[in-house]
Amino acid sequence: MIAHAPPIYARNLAFSSLTCYKKRVISPDEFRHTMSHFASGVTVISVCDRDGRPTGLTASAFTSVSLDPPLILVCVDHKSQSYPALAAGKMFAVNVLCHDQEGVSRRFATTKVENKFEGVPFTLSAMGLPLLDNALAHLECATVNVHLEGDHSIFIGRVERSSVGAGHPLVYFRGRYDRLSGATP
Repeated sequence: MIAHAPPIYARNLAFSSLTCYKKRVISPDEFRHTMSHFASGVTVISVCDRDGRPTGLTASAFTSVSLDPPLILVCVDHKSQSYPALAAGKMFAVNVLCHDQEGVSRRFATTKVENKFEGVPFTLSAMGLPLLDNALAHLECATVNVHLEGDHSIFIGRVERSSVGAGHPLVYFRGRYDRLSGATP
């Protein structure tokens, strides 16, 4: 005879609430400083708002998730000017920046510029997404999931189209822009 354990209900657990965030372990400044030691590429996430106007933001929290299907993720601050358009949309583009696009990255990272695309060369793709001219690569994505975590949302995108250009990547390390050193194939 098999004994059955009683069902487990959240009210029976020893947790005060259903969250993995129990207390702050390190300060935001300490966390930012530590994470600055991870070199990353720089991207601009672009989308059109409900009125068809292009908008975008600089993001270094970007990575591949899966090869089959081809999935990527990008983390976006809820306070970003472009967050509402990204959250309301069903598609977005990732523009991987070249080493000479530091000015573009800075423009899309600021909250002081209302129309970040003004004066920045771009093309609307067949999918209706703004793609920055001269970027190292473009990924056009359908939003398949959004996860709210802390002060950011994690957007999961299925890559529908991609293209690559020539050049070297823009790199961000220890709070400053940099370039790869040495020859690359």
